[in-house]
Amino acid sequence: MITAVDTSVLLDIFRPDPRFADRSAAALGSADESGSLVICDVVYAELASQFARRETLDSALARLDIRVEPLDREISFSAGRAFLLYRQGGGTKVRILPDFLIAAHAQLRASRLLTRDRGFYRTHFGKLTVFDPTEG
Repeated sequence: MITAVDTSVLLDIFRPDPRFADRSAAALGSADESGSLVICDVVYAELASQFARRETLDSALARLDIRVEPLDREISFSAGRAFLLYRQGGGTKVRILPDFLIAAHAQLRASRLLTRDRGFYRTHFGKLTVFDPTEG
């Protein structure tokens, strides 16, 4: 099983969030035990804002055995279409396209997405299996 990991879960661990760090770390460990872990370029870019050096970020990801996968046109097109449907359906946020790229990557290249989802991914990516560390 391939688990795509969202930025929120990794930031819970890297910056230890007092509310979510333990649950996110446990969920990441469980996902690692059942297969491989991946992030897309967008998650990598979002994480980069928290690290002074690229080598430090790369080392942190390597310790967690997380590989970085590039986006491709299939993923980008899927994300763009989903974003268009979101806007046509009355969605008002204009700066969330990165979330659509993360979800499209997970839907097309992984078995599930590990994220602290607040309904967004389930609403706009109905075929995507969401693994939320805060549930259960």
